[in-house]
Amino acid sequence: MTSSLLISISTFVYGLSALLYFCAWIFKANKLNLPATATAAVGLGINTAGFLLRWSESYTLGIGRIPLSNLYESLVFYGLAIAALYLVLERLMNIRIAGGFALTFSFLALAYASLSPNVGSQIRPLMPALKSNWLSAHVMTCFVGYAAFALSFALSLLYLFRPGAQETEDSTFDIDEASHQMILLGFLFLSIGIITGAVWANSAWGRYWGWDPKETWSLITWFIYASLIHVRLVRGWSGKKTAILSIIGFAAVMFTYFGVNLLPGLHSYGA
Repeated sequence: MTSSLLISISTFVYGLSALLYFCAWIFKANKLNLPATATAAVGLGINTAGFLLRWSESYTLGIGRIPLSNLYESLVFYGLAIAALYLVLERLMNIRIAGGFALTFSFLALAYASLSPNVGSQIRPLMPALKSNWLSAHVMTCFVGYAAFALSFALSLLYLFRPGAQETEDSTFDIDEASHQMILLGFLFLSIGIITGAVWANSAWGRYWGWDPKETWSLITWFIYASLIHVRLVRGWSGKKTAILSIIGFAAVMFTYFGVNLLPGLHSYGA
């Protein structure tokens, strides 16, 4: 059993879970909710096992590093983080309506990692600048933030496009509030990620900030979500306005993650 096999298995388990969530929602078949959640939990367990096994495999190869240094590994952790955060959200707020979207994100992340060539599936030694204890703190906090923003994006789409979602306050309160809480959580972890990244950059390259494309777009993303939080708390915005801003913010997250790889820079996973 290899880590890549476990990750491939978890991809299909996530896909099955997403399908069950969507069927439960579309056909109002509440009896499918529990199997959907159980399947998501199984997928998360297999995903986590694959992540940990890849970590162990790196030591077997004499490399010995946490698997967070390339696009393949970041996608594996991103899928894991989305699924884990969604299951926590479901447990705390009993919101299953976003399950299909959340597990679709996890499925797509792992599917892209498994099926796309040249994304870094082979375990390779770290370049000297990446050999730092700050690697784990920086990458993990950023991707937990990205996962929270993905859930906020899913909830915002539901708010805007779910039929009848805006007819009464009771039918929209949970979705709107849950989206806001995910934005707050994502903003907190993104802030920590930017700070730890700056400290890491100083130890690696002798400067805290260099306007690398990913640094610049991380800051742009930070300002978008900071503005969203500001207008909600100070101007009283909510509902449709903040949902649209949340979607714009997640577009910035995706460009920060994938788009900047097309640009030359120290953070380009595609290099």
